[in-house]
Amino acid sequence: MDNLRRFPAPWVMVEEEQCFRVKDANGFSICSVPHREDLHRRPYQYAEQFLTRDEARRIAKAIARLPELLKRPQY
Repeated sequence: MDNLRRFPAPWVMVEEEQCFRVKDANGFSICSVPHREDLHRRPYQYAEQFLTRDEARRIAKAIARLPELLKRPQY
């Protein structure tokens, strides 16, 4: 089991220009959730295929909370 990759908690959400990135305690990037707010400000026919900034932030925040939500209870 030594070859399994671990992602130590806590996971943090980092805001970048075009995405929100979730990183583990070692700074390894677990995922990024891109957004395109500019497409929702003007009439663009494919804007619904992209996340708004707020939607992307909420998804990245939920992903960053996974380690604490999945923590096993201490008995």
